[in-house]
Amino acid sequence: MNNQPERKPERLHSLDALRGFDMLWITGGQKVVYALATLTGWPFFEWLNNQMKHVEWNGFAFYDMIFPLFLFLAGVSMPYSFSKRLQNGSSRKSIYLHALKRMLLLVVLGMLYNGVFTSEIDHMRFASVLGRIGVAWFIAAMIYLNSSLRGQVIWLFSLLIGYCLLMLYVPPVPGHGAGVLTPEGNLSGFLDRLLLPGRLYMDNILEAEGILSTIPAVGTALMGVLAGRFLKSEKQQIKPIRKSFWLMAAGGVSIGGGLLWGIFFPINKILWTSSFVLYAGGISLILLGLFYLIIDVLGYKKWSFFFVVIGLNSITIYLVQHKIIDFHKVRELLFGAIIAITPEVIQPIVSALFYLLCVWGFLYFLYKKKIFLKV
Repeated sequence: MNNQPERKPERLHSLDALRGFDMLWITGGQKVVYALATLTGWPFFEWLNNQMKHVEWNGFAFYDMIFPLFLFLAGVSMPYSFSKRLQNGSSRKSIYLHALKRMLLLVVLGMLYNGVFTSEIDHMRFASVLGRIGVAWFIAAMIYLNSSLRGQVIWLFSLLIGYCLLMLYVPPVPGHGAGVLTPEGNLSGFLDRLLLPGRLYMDNILEAEGILSTIPAVGTALMGVLAGRFLKSEKQQIKPIRKSFWLMAAGGVSIGGGLLWGIFFPINKILWTSSFVLYAGGISLILLGLFYLIIDVLGYKKWSFFFVVIGLNSITIYLVQHKIIDFHKVRELLFGAIIAITPEVIQPIVSALFYLLCVWGFLYFLYKKKIFLKV
């Protein structure tokens, strides 16, 4: 029996920084890349600008990483946050209630974001990004709290394989054959049309955050849980620097697995295919390993402060940016005169940088006031 007091779980600074890096691209980073591509015409910036939009169907772009990386990071934080609650004396029942409340709050916030309570029933969109995060995180939390490491691995692959089998071999959607993965012919979209009220995301034939495709999204969260367990665990006595390289190596294997699986079950963000889970999860593991190595292992933290400010209020800026504060108007109010007198050729990049500055400045104000939306 170990009589030594259990060490308090340390906060991963890299987790906040990587979350901020993830959110940067939807809080003004995309605008900066577009302006640079337009201004310079350089092949690199043009390629990067092409990565700043979602792939229409099969395939993958950098912009398709934002959602799964966020969900993955929510999974990474789970072993740390639950361990802290247990150390602070919380009962398992209270943790279950907290997880349930978190899920319900995210679902409601997602519906509010979509304007579900201000539209007629036919125009309401009930599914949402925040809703999927809430549901997938909650199910992953229940699996984490009630199964061993081996059980969690089994759950992960069972969900991915089960979803693949359903999508490829279940009795065909009316009017289509089995395994048809077109927007109109896939099983996930059929169930969304059958069960979800109101408006669907994709031409009213398919919901990007639909019912069936939430199953593999749980797998994305579980990949994060496993990564978090590995980072937090001290049983293997693996040095932190080796942990970072193990994460990156696992990421490479996962990317390879996703590409192989994608041969017959294509990488597709809207369907959240099993190959997409492994491919995006692999990139997430590599990014986590890299950020963990630089920030938490080698101790180079100062450079990441810009990202940390965003990462600590990621849900806040997601909700505020397009629904509460018009940062375009804020930019014009604060910097419109400066933008107007800059040479016309560089106005787009100056305008984009000032927009990003306004968003970041708002988040910095919240950071200094220690105002954080914790869901």
